[in-house]
Amino acid sequence: MAMFSLMTNDIGIDLGTASILVYIKGRGVVLREPSVVAVDRDTKNVVAYGEDARLMLGRTPGNLQAIRPLRQGVISDYTLTEKMLKHFIDKAVGKKTLRKPRVAVCIPSGATEVEKKAVEDATYQAGARDVTIIEEPVAAAIGAGIDISKACGSIVVDIGGGTSDIAVISLGGPVVSESVKVAGDDFDEAIIRFMRKKHNLLIGERTAENIKVGVGCVYKRPDNLAMDVRGRNLVTGLPKTVSVTSDETLDALMEPATQIVNAVHNVLERTPPELAADIYERGIVLTGGGSLIYGLDQLIEEKTGISTVVAEDPLSCVAIGTGRFIEIMSGADED
Repeated sequence: MAMFSLMTNDIGIDLGTASILVYIKGRGVVLREPSVVAVDRDTKNVVAYGEDARLMLGRTPGNLQAIRPLRQGVISDYTLTEKMLKHFIDKAVGKKTLRKPRVAVCIPSGATEVEKKAVEDATYQAGARDVTIIEEPVAAAIGAGIDISKACGSIVVDIGGGTSDIAVISLGGPVVSESVKVAGDDFDEAIIRFMRKKHNLLIGERTAENIKVGVGCVYKRPDNLAMDVRGRNLVTGLPKTVSVTSDETLDALMEPATQIVNAVHNVLERTPPELAADIYERGIVLTGGGSLIYGLDQLIEEKTGISTVVAEDPLSCVAIGTGRFIEIMSGADED
């Protein structure tokens, strides 16, 4: 039996727009890398994956291109997604495995059958023995430590890079769910637009993300923080540094934040009354990297009147939940 357990590799993968996380049974989250691939335009060969490729975003010479093969939670470049998955599975498990791994991959709750099939095929091609597809909010709920098997309503808001998934979960599955294509990337884009409009400054995605993490907020901070930002002046065409405050980012980020709040509101409106009573008692749980933006929990709580908390390790919730899901499945198989 010990030999058998050495041979089996159960993996949970959070295949996100912004980052990819791999969870291995018994070892936890072993890999966390950005979902970026650097490709040589001439030979079409992949030059770098993950963090190495992310550092190239917006900085590549003519023959290199840094690409994000997933957009808004779904595959936009199939071949590159397959290569990236294979690379990260090999990196996490090691190439010298006796058996191909069993893999659970999560996708946004609003994904179509075609999009599901694309993820499944890419995972098989990347070297999986068996593939299970699981919806993101369900995985996020398991990872956040919610017992989803009970006949009791829980609401999870998973804000990733490309999509925000909101679901009311009871008895192991989503009762009401909604997936909106507004998430972390849209916060970055809102900051880029704001900097162009207000300061005549052109900045890249990475700088926008640094602003979001450093001083970004969607609810007024007690202290007005400031940060120096470098970019290109659109009037002179020369590099320039400007100071950005958290109050300014509040104006910039309010629009995407409001769209997420409205989506939560829509889900609550469609929730059966018995489950709505459970939710009021238990509160809303936020997961995903987007939930880390300052004040989002306070904003949702203010607009819905329901206590809102950010999960303990919001970035890893989906990967942990996906891994635990496959552990539950394998436990059931062994029984």
